[in-house]
Amino acid sequence: MAAIPLYSTMLHANTAANRRIGIALICLTTLLFSVLDATGKWLVQSLPVFQVVFMRFGVHAVLFSLVLLPQMREARWGNPRLQLLRGLMLGTMTLFNFAALQYLQLAETGAIQFSVPILIALFSAWWLGEHLDARRWAAVALGFVGVLCIIRPGSQAFHPAIFFSVLNAILYASFNIMTRHMAGSEDSRVTQLISAWIACLMVAPLAIPVWTAPESSFEWGLFVVMGLCGGMGHWVMAKAHRYASAAVLGPYLYQQILYMIAWGWLLFGQVPDSAVVLGACIVVGSGLYLLWREFRHAGVDEA
Repeated sequence: MAAIPLYSTMLHANTAANRRIGIALICLTTLLFSVLDATGKWLVQSLPVFQVVFMRFGVHAVLFSLVLLPQMREARWGNPRLQLLRGLMLGTMTLFNFAALQYLQLAETGAIQFSVPILIALFSAWWLGEHLDARRWAAVALGFVGVLCIIRPGSQAFHPAIFFSVLNAILYASFNIMTRHMAGSEDSRVTQLISAWIACLMVAPLAIPVWTAPESSFEWGLFVVMGLCGGMGHWVMAKAHRYASAAVLGPYLYQQILYMIAWGWLLFGQVPDSAVVLGACIVVGSGLYLLWREFRHAGVDEA
């Protein structure tokens, strides 16, 4: 999932042409991450979750090692402990996400994931002592109302797997905060590659005992697509933020929910009900408002 912008250092001039390139790249990012989730959901219907997660990161790690290692002869780890923790969090998040996708619609998990900006605002206030004014607190509260609309605790539509998606969102918010903290001292190539290998190695002991041979070359092809989309999604997002600011790109990340709905309908015949749609609209609206307030407070020029 493409969530809050993680990369903010622009290397190109702030021109209209460069902003359009950045927007095009971030749109591609959301498509790649939606394909990642759709292929993951397809595979976990017939294969163990641990195996699917292992292959997601195994393909990512191997292919990107071939591309990035020749460029990294002089690259160094700034903080190995944070790199290790980031990789473990990435693997755990993906396990939670794919476990949820076994039972839930893509639109449901996507809508829950877009509560990440709301959680980041909340965690920043708790952990970092950042001040939230009354309007931002109201947006946070409204966002959680949207999440409750999607979850619907106590109703017949409630499925316990939703807790996996909620845990994924909580971890992903923490993951975003950590990645922002690391951005100033870590080489982004090292961060991407090391995180993929750590996640892969973390899941390997769980995947090997339950390994099930894929029934067709189609499933092997989906493994490759899934790994490529995961790795390319992070790489393209990093590139996008070299061409345009987070303030310009942030709102475009939310188009991913449209792709999730489309893949759910095309591949699985699933259409979100009115409660999920309403909850998603509330969550996205609250997240967009928090982004707007953050950039306005920081004095970021979106023009």
